[in-house]
Amino acid sequence: MRKIWIILIIAAVLIAGLLFLRGNEDNWITDDKGVYVKHGNPSQVPAYVIEQQEAIICALDLYNKAKETTMLESQCLGACGDYAVDIVHVPRTSEDDLAGNQCSAFKNGELKHFIELDKDGNVVRIG
Repeated sequence: MRKIWIILIIAAVLIAGLLFLRGNEDNWITDDKGVYVKHGNPSQVPAYVIEQQEAIICALDLYNKAKETTMLESQCLGACGDYAVDIVHVPRTSEDDLAGNQCSAFKNGELKHFIELDKDGNVVRIG
């Protein structure tokens, strides 16, 4: 009988520990591209998520304007808030790493984040 109580106590402690370590399920996480997505049902949208969402909308607007006027090659499209917007190849090539094809404002530290789009306007990576 004593062994059963010990096993039950150990099981209860393990379950309580797992529930405690599980953390808050209702928050914002980044997907494999770096885009914030809902996880669970968060009660609020944090400012940093709104900032990123607005930057993505702006980046797509820059992309559409560039698409109308130029051939989209590996290049810097400009800035959206604190995000530099670049066009890159998928998969990346050495051309994407050329200084002339990257936003100098990001490389110089003037902008803290970047959004990389492919030639079709899809988000490749956000950092």
